[in-house]
Amino acid sequence: MLDALSYEFIQNALIAGILVSFIAGIIGSLIVANRIVFLAGGIAHAAYGGIGIAIFTGIPIFLGTSLFAIVAALFMAIVTIKQRERVDIFVGLIWAVGMAIGIILIDLTPGYNVDLMSYLFGSILAVSRDDLYYMGGLFVVVLFAVTFWYRSILAVSYDSEYASLSGINVKFFYTLILILSALTVVIAIKVVGLILVIALLTIPIYIAQNLSSSLYSMMIIAGFIASFFTTVGLWLSYSFDLTSGASIILVSAFSLMLFMIFSKNR
Repeated sequence: MLDALSYEFIQNALIAGILVSFIAGIIGSLIVANRIVFLAGGIAHAAYGGIGIAIFTGIPIFLGTSLFAIVAALFMAIVTIKQRERVDIFVGLIWAVGMAIGIILIDLTPGYNVDLMSYLFGSILAVSRDDLYYMGGLFVVVLFAVTFWYRSILAVSYDSEYASLSGINVKFFYTLILILSALTVVIAIKVVGLILVIALLTIPIYIAQNLSSSLYSMMIIAGFIASFFTTVGLWLSYSFDLTSGASIILVSAFSLMLFMIFSKNR
């Protein structure tokens, strides 16, 4: 693949894969620690509504999808805080309505022939320089938020009652985690697609969780593991003309299987 690095689209894809991998490692760790994988899955599928809005109105895809995903995250935050016993119903509702809105708006867009595969299973080879700026900006935001509020986020993630008694605004940090999760989902859609995004946010984290002793180390290890999966998957995609998102996830799943076998035998 070294000769392929002379192509700009491969360079962009590699940079995007590494950026998204580290963001996914950080936010995925928070998703797993807070046990909100189901909510993240709901946001991922609801984000398709933002894709539809962006295509219909002509605004940038990342902008439209990000705004819609943030709204979905805020709604889920309100529901899980006030109606926790009915959260599965509302998540399923947001999931279905978001996708339905996206499909209808794309159908209503005059003369637009959308490639659904690029959104469902990713199109990392089509990443542009503008996409990289967006991903880089989000990476900075995520690093700042997690570093500046690390102790509060740690307390909320593992013991929200203790955090509340300590004077930490649990609702604010829980909502912040959901919003950052929504933005992470949006950029991960470009790499692996909305169907496979949850795998990228959980498989590296599961492995890192078994190799780390703290949330901080889990984030770092998960970022490196996800970067390895993304790089290998991208190489396989380029070498054998395969769908990039599916290749990355299959590499992740195979690695997880080997890790579980090795751990069990050890």
